[in-house]
Amino acid sequence: MGEQHGFDLVLFGATGFTGELTARYLARHLPEGGRWALAGRNRAKLEAVRDRLGASVPLLHADVTDPASLREIAEATKVVITTVGPYLLYGAPLVAACAEVGTDYVDLTGEPEFFDRTYLRHHETAERTGARIVHACGFDSVPHDLGVYYTVKQLPSGVPLRISGRLRTGATFSGGTYSSALTAFSRLLPMARAARERARAEPRPARKVRTEIGVPHRDPETGRWLVPLTTIDPQIVGLSGRLLASYGPDFHYRHYASFGSLPTVVGAAMGLGALVALAQIPPVRKALSNLRKPGTGPSEDQRARSWFTVRFTGEGGGKRVVTEVAGGDPGYDETAKMLAESALCLAFDELPDTSGQVTTAAALGDALLARLVEAGLVFRVVTGGTVRS
Repeated sequence: MGEQHGFDLVLFGATGFTGELTARYLARHLPEGGRWALAGRNRAKLEAVRDRLGASVPLLHADVTDPASLREIAEATKVVITTVGPYLLYGAPLVAACAEVGTDYVDLTGEPEFFDRTYLRHHETAERTGARIVHACGFDSVPHDLGVYYTVKQLPSGVPLRISGRLRTGATFSGGTYSSALTAFSRLLPMARAARERARAEPRPARKVRTEIGVPHRDPETGRWLVPLTTIDPQIVGLSGRLLASYGPDFHYRHYASFGSLPTVVGAAMGLGALVALAQIPPVRKALSNLRKPGTGPSEDQRARSWFTVRFTGEGGGKRVVTEVAGGDPGYDETAKMLAESALCLAFDELPDTSGQVTTAAALGDALLARLVEAGLVFRVVTGGTVRS
């Protein structure tokens, strides 16, 4: 099938901030002989990106309002990468095109409703054609999905497993993430309906897989405050748990943000609550959306000072392990790296036989883990030992 394609990778959305960072990464890391192209609706902007790259990259026309153009780029390549969001507004036609023609697809979505609706509409088609639809290939949700995958590998097999993740970060959220969050906050009821529809439609394994929202509490080991983090990450981890038998007969995951003080927790909760409330009012939501536009981002110096860590505690079969995933700027530099490496992995590596809507852990697993470690992300065991009774 690969011999029929003109390209190994096509990047849709390179004129945006994260899209151009992804293009720069691909220009440096595409293997010798690799074939790639940039796609978008504005040729002049694409040419400007190509000039800044200093690379001879073909340019293709693609527009989210023109399904025929999206099908053309899907037919032209092994893998399509898209950074064009919010995905709930702009993403569905490209997923449809890739599913229909059997082309692998990766994106940066952190939008639960989009994730559920693309499953309902396109999973069966992608399974039939062999396409791998891999959402959330950036900071949402690679560190969490592969971090749990890495933690599972440190624990005994064939036993019930309990894992919790705790996120700390010092960074600025991207304009795209902010825009996606506002869209999600304004659609709480449709998001809940999509989740219920998917739950009814999705086959469930005989094994138990639970991703529960915990309660705020103080970590007795570190003294830090842990607050449930209701992002898409537990949703992705849960799908990996259902797809991978290695997660054991009874897999349980909880996901938290870690804060140093109670006043910080209260302030964050109040700010988030206010944003959710204001997002319900269309004129206010429009004004809020203008505060940080998709395609904008911090300077290189600001990104260089940014960081993240996710610590996981896993228990099972009498063993307890603490692992860590860490890196630099999560919203931009590391996200571009994770997205690009996910696409390169699909295009060039030997991978498990999967299709349909899958996850980085289930579809890319050890190959992507090795790539990210080589690219500078940290996956390490902090402590490990036997649980005392």
